[in-house]
Amino acid sequence: MDRIRIFDTTLRDGEQTPGISFTPEQKLEIAQQLDRLGVDTIEAGFPSASSGEQQAFREIVNAGLKAEICALTRTLKSDIDIALKCDAPCIHTFISTSEVQMKHALGMTPEEVLDAAVQSVEYIKDHGVVCEFSPMDATRTEMGFLKRICKAAEDAGADRINIPDTVGIMSPQGMERLIRELKTIVETPLSVHCHNDFGLAVANSLAGVAGGASQVHVAVNGLGERAGNAALEEVVMGLHLIYGKKTRVNTRLIYATSKLVSRLTGVIIQPNKAIVGENAFSHESGIHTRGVTVEPLTFEPFSPEVVGRRRRLQAGKLAGRHGIKAELEEAGLYPTESQLKEIVRRVKELGDKGKTVTDADLLAIARTVIGEVIEERIVELTDFAVTTGIRVIPTASVKIIIDGKEYIAAETGVGPVDAAIKAIQKITDGLANVRLTEYRLEALTGGSDAVAEVIIKVEDNEGNVVSARGAREDIVMASVEAMINGINKLLLRKRKR
Repeated sequence: MDRIRIFDTTLRDGEQTPGISFTPEQKLEIAQQLDRLGVDTIEAGFPSASSGEQQAFREIVNAGLKAEICALTRTLKSDIDIALKCDAPCIHTFISTSEVQMKHALGMTPEEVLDAAVQSVEYIKDHGVVCEFSPMDATRTEMGFLKRICKAAEDAGADRINIPDTVGIMSPQGMERLIRELKTIVETPLSVHCHNDFGLAVANSLAGVAGGASQVHVAVNGLGERAGNAALEEVVMGLHLIYGKKTRVNTRLIYATSKLVSRLTGVIIQPNKAIVGENAFSHESGIHTRGVTVEPLTFEPFSPEVVGRRRRLQAGKLAGRHGIKAELEEAGLYPTESQLKEIVRRVKELGDKGKTVTDADLLAIARTVIGEVIEERIVELTDFAVTTGIRVIPTASVKIIIDGKEYIAAETGVGPVDAAIKAIQKITDGLANVRLTEYRLEALTGGSDAVAEVIIKVEDNEGNVVSARGAREDIVMASVEAMINGINKLLLRKRKR
């Protein structure tokens, strides 16, 4: 009981998240990452749903993964036969057992439900396949009937019995009591599958373990129907560090797995999400930053490296000198006490104006205060315009000042960004023959008015390479800003030599 099985349902229940639909290739990529992560079982899909599901399931089964690969089926022979044809090593079969679902969703009597459950479990076991049985909506099922059907599934040969909190109405105390009660009836290992309708999926899952469950159903980033399932990252870290339980999960791969799933699903992780949110190990408050720079455990429950993260100290109006000093030292800047005091004052001044103080802002302030030579700008953009459309060749015109002298140029391109960059290169070619070698676009916020960050690498004819970035709501402007910054860096480097 010190080791808990992790049954991951990202590819099945997670795919039931509104707006998510995986391709077979995406399913295989996630399954391979889950296998590296170390989950015990991957519920790879519902084969009877479609031919695409069957294809994806077969590919995962044949991928040579260490994890057990499981197919979901209803208690229907037709469903089970399809799963068997897909060479499923494990079948998770379910049927509704609550009065409301038996009456309105199935139109079946309790005895008919009981017979269907027993026959499906026996049929699966007759084919030599691992069987996990779920009485769906168990937490709203009359206790006497729940005990009967769990005992009947055990007698029929079920290898595991899963207790789903299908609509997320359980309390942690209630879940613990329920699992303890069922363990007096069955010896078969019990599992819990909790939904997050009241925000209690993780708490209920951990309570189920406290009650004696030896397996937990989870999904990466808490994906799933409606409000989602218990989040893998929160359940695993809770088991390891609060409940003292072991799993096979390599926690250092948790963040990478979370980011992969977020990228493939398009579901953004909320910044304050536990364990994997961008703010989970970020500190701004002066008291907090001072604490974590002296002893991280003062304001962190565990080291961010445990889940593949890094600590981040954020400059802002709540920041303190210890945090800002640590940030600057990491960047190779070592201000005196009086300089640090002035840097902190200026950072707070920006924060009071409602501005988010970026790393670039902090370093610019610090360089000024410390007395380093402020990097001059050889090239300045003073005006810029683009035209584009269905029947219009994308054209950009730019007005640039170089060492006090104004230049104007226009160029066409395959799109407005390409045209703008070509126009800039046309003017600056004589100073620095700059070639764009890498271009990356990232949306920093959601919505059509998202702030776009453009990161580029540029190289001159002498082989010097620099990276630069621009951030604007206008992607073209962000690209132009990044290009101008890159050219300035190359020219300044050349002049200093």
